[in-house]
Amino acid sequence: MSDIHRHTASNDISLDADPAVYKTLLESTRAIPWRIDWATATFTYIGPQIEELLGWEPSSWKTVEDWATRMHPDERAWAVDFCVAQSRAGVDHEADYRALTRDGRYVWIRDVVHVVRNEQGEVEALVGFMFDISERKKNEQKLLELQRELERLSFKDGLTGVGNRRHFENVLEHEWQQAQASRQPLSVVMIDIDFFKQYNDRYGHVAGDDCLRRVGRLLDTATGRPRDFLARFGGEEFVLVLPDTDADTALRIAGRCREVIAAEAIPHESSPISRMLTVSMGVGTRVPDDDKPPLSFIAEVDRSLYLAKQRGRDRIVAGSRVD
Repeated sequence: MSDIHRHTASNDISLDADPAVYKTLLESTRAIPWRIDWATATFTYIGPQIEELLGWEPSSWKTVEDWATRMHPDERAWAVDFCVAQSRAGVDHEADYRALTRDGRYVWIRDVVHVVRNEQGEVEALVGFMFDISERKKNEQKLLELQRELERLSFKDGLTGVGNRRHFENVLEHEWQQAQASRQPLSVVMIDIDFFKQYNDRYGHVAGDDCLRRVGRLLDTATGRPRDFLARFGGEEFVLVLPDTDADTALRIAGRCREVIAAEAIPHESSPISRMLTVSMGVGTRVPDDDKPPLSFIAEVDRSLYLAKQRGRDRIVAGSRVD
């Protein structure tokens, strides 16, 4: 036998002959080893690392009750039920939960469990490792918050800060379904800034962007009703979704929007109809039925807006009614 083979063989023999080596290896890792006797539901071993992580002395881990009661209440029921069911079925498993520290804090733990069976195939013991995954959970939470922020931004118009076209379509679909179920009217107001191209030509695109932001801010606060929703429909067009709103109320809200824009007195010297910025509006109201999709309703409102512009702008058209 070569020297290398003799050296390897002697190492294997000493490892098998000295269980203390295994114990030293287990207790030198950051993972926390443990063993539970299945018949008595008692801990027969838990690594000393548990005290460094949670503050509880190893000797205080006597039964599975100590494990369960040192778990966050929000995770306790499902984690205990899941682990017991999997163990009873003889299935290796993992569970993430928050463990209580001795000073009253909580630490995220991942428990990795292996089921040990006897010669008859019956569950004899559970052995496993506890891992501190607090840092991983913090990173997961940061990633979740980032995803939520990206989702929020994906529904937001980058220039004006109001909802974007995608957000509008989602809100319209939702409110359409709500109105269908409740048989209540749903109203929509489409708003177009009059002669906005001429505004940009006269004052420049930076001023034009500022104008859009100002109009968006004014419209967003004009109704004062929490469920009303404003989005930038595209270019210089905005759209208001007004749930549970009849035709007369929708026309009054449109008039209020027109008034607040007029009160802002934004100069527009290149407009052929006014020295101040004006808007044209189309208003529509419907109690949705099952036959027509919401986009057909928007097409009707858009036709009303077209009529408002065709009839001279700076006005509101609601169906055949002009204000």
